[in-house]
Amino acid sequence: MVQLHVKRGDESQVLFSATVHMPLDALVAQVTAIYNGRLKVDRICSEMAELVDHGIMLPPNMQGLTDDQISELKLRDEWEGKCVPSGGATFQRDEMGRRNGHAPNEKMKDVLKKTMQEAKALISKKQVQANVCVTLEMVKEALDQLRGAVMIVYPMGLPPHDPIRMEFEDKEDLSGTQASLQVIPPEEAQIWWAGKEMQPGKKLQDYVGKNEKTKIVVKLQKRGQGAPAREPLVSEEQQKLMMLHYHRRQEELKKLDEADDHAYLNSAWSDGQGLKRQFQGLTNIKWGPR
Repeated sequence: MVQLHVKRGDESQVLFSATVHMPLDALVAQVTAIYNGRLKVDRICSEMAELVDHGIMLPPNMQGLTDDQISELKLRDEWEGKCVPSGGATFQRDEMGRRNGHAPNEKMKDVLKKTMQEAKALISKKQVQANVCVTLEMVKEALDQLRGAVMIVYPMGLPPHDPIRMEFEDKEDLSGTQASLQVIPPEEAQIWWAGKEMQPGKKLQDYVGKNEKTKIVVKLQKRGQGAPAREPLVSEEQQKLMMLHYHRRQEELKKLDEADDHAYLNSAWSDGQGLKRQFQGLTNIKWGPR
């Protein structure tokens, strides 16, 4: 299997495994789905952290309002009594005014926190360092874990306007957000290798040959962004080691320059009477009390 180290810009994303006979259309589609799936998991975990602390999302017409404004406008959250966390809730006000403040109890919080950690670890960028290839099935498993945890804590489900539910149902609206700039629409995705775009309609072997043990670094791009920057000849880690070696060498040279030119006269080999004392048995004599 060919191993593709997928990067977005200079940042590593995932390792992806494919055969040389895999059509590039399918390869680009799967890599893009994994990339976008990881972003979805990150967005869900970010919102779940708020769910842990402050409960479900308020209706859009109540978000950002004070209690006095809500009372004056006679607004009511109809989902507050329906979406109650298992085991009861503890009140913790949301200073941002986005969530109703009825957070799960400590036991249910632990369920959500542990699941978030496991889901993120499953598809983490650290899997690249561990030499683990991420698959679309692993992304789906991470999403299923998060969905299951939310169902355990909120058996009646979340309100339809809650971002977490919208993410699970693929109804999220990212327009005007920073997250929308990160997502790559499947029809606009491109994969570049060695300064060339891997053209749809071809197979992977048309670029890397028939050796199934090949390892390459590819860049995931959005159409219209142009060719990505080439990989540096020296990695960041190698550059740090080179700088460290250079610094140590400079320190050594500095010490040599500062050393006394006659310092060698204190060495044992420069002692003119050393041979004579050796014959007389006067070497290694120490004075003083034992």
